[in-house]
Amino acid sequence: MNGVATIPNVISLFRLLAVPLTLWLLLEQAFTTAFWLFLVASFSDGVDGFIAKRLNSRTTLGAYLDPIADKALLMGVYIVLGLEGHLPMWLVTLAVFRDAVIVGGAMVFQGLTNQLRMQPLLSGKLNTLAQILLAGFVLAGLGLELPVAALTELLIYFVAVSILFSGGCYLVVWSQRAAESEE
Repeated sequence: MNGVATIPNVISLFRLLAVPLTLWLLLEQAFTTAFWLFLVASFSDGVDGFIAKRLNSRTTLGAYLDPIADKALLMGVYIVLGLEGHLPMWLVTLAVFRDAVIVGGAMVFQGLTNQLRMQPLLSGKLNTLAQILLAGFVLAGLGLELPVAALTELLIYFVAVSILFSGGCYLVVWSQRAAESEE
């Protein structure tokens, strides 16, 4: 399907447009509203994928728009939460570095082979889920004043391991694909 205005693409676009508002709310310390907007935007990530598969409405645009919206939301929230002291900066740095390596690897692969296919790995999807959960718990603690400090601390280390594992998986896959394309 080639339609740009498919339901999943519109949902991904909503998520992308929610990023600046979410970041502004965080900077203004409107944590309750930021939590709910982040929750809706995060939930929309699963909804657009489900609809795309169910209605067979996957598009090339959607294959790029969905991960861009995810990365913009998560990285933006992580950076602001880190700068504001709500997440450790070492974790924020690790998350941003992982995504930069993945995007850089994809660009190099495309430049060398002209064969880029946007296919997230299961480890990447699990990492995204873990990062969403961590940000959601931090925002729930800030906005809803829920006692989530102990769970948040555990999630910080789980997310760190997830970042390293999924980043390693992407490096292996990109390396294998590059080697195969040279043969």
